[in-house]
Amino acid sequence: MTPKIATILAVDDVPDNLFVLESIFADEDNYKLSCVNDGQSALDAVASQPPDLILLDVMMPELDGYEVTRRIRQNKALPYVPILLVTAYDDMSLTEGLDSGADDFIRKPFDLNELLARVRSLIRLKRSMDEQTEMIRQRDDFVARLTHDLRTPLVAANRILTLVHQGAFGEPPKEIGDVLKNIVANNQNLLQMTNTLLQVYRHEAGQKKLVRSPVNMHALATEIVQELKPLADEKQLLLE
Repeated sequence: MTPKIATILAVDDVPDNLFVLESIFADEDNYKLSCVNDGQSALDAVASQPPDLILLDVMMPELDGYEVTRRIRQNKALPYVPILLVTAYDDMSLTEGLDSGADDFIRKPFDLNELLARVRSLIRLKRSMDEQTEMIRQRDDFVARLTHDLRTPLVAANRILTLVHQGAFGEPPKEIGDVLKNIVANNQNLLQMTNTLLQVYRHEAGQKKLVRSPVNMHALATEIVQELKPLADEKQLLLE
């Protein structure tokens, strides 16, 4: 398979520095480099088309690399984008950059092999994070579809069973009526569980807020005992 081309955004207010980066990545077939020369242009480019990696100079007028990093990390609408700080400053400045949300740093003047190694490492991290995000999205989509599709047969079964219990097709014997009532209650609980699972998915997807409400524990315990009593009787267990 043809390797996926990784997009890299280089941000530096010094044209010569950008020229050096362009020369380096011109010989690399797996990378596509684009350049901007100030922090605001970087934020606009990331918002428009998030790259796979950002090479970000620390010292820039108006918006420096730290502030650009903070604003990118604060934008929850953006996917994860690794940020490699390019700096000539001491460890204190590096600490600030990493605390701002940068993933790694490299000092000027940088070694070519070191730069490419750090780029490869962060691109691997980016792709790993993207794969995990996609797996979670597919899982959540599966859960949402499954719970949604489960509701229809449960609702239909309960309607028929309720009609039978109410004598719509002839008065059932008392023993059968009690069994039907228990089945309807169990199906209703399954439906409630399905609805709850769907609500949890919507909450995690940011589409629903959970609200606390009081629960009658005695009524809940009584209901559970009634549901499990046939199983307990079958195994000759006492359930109270």
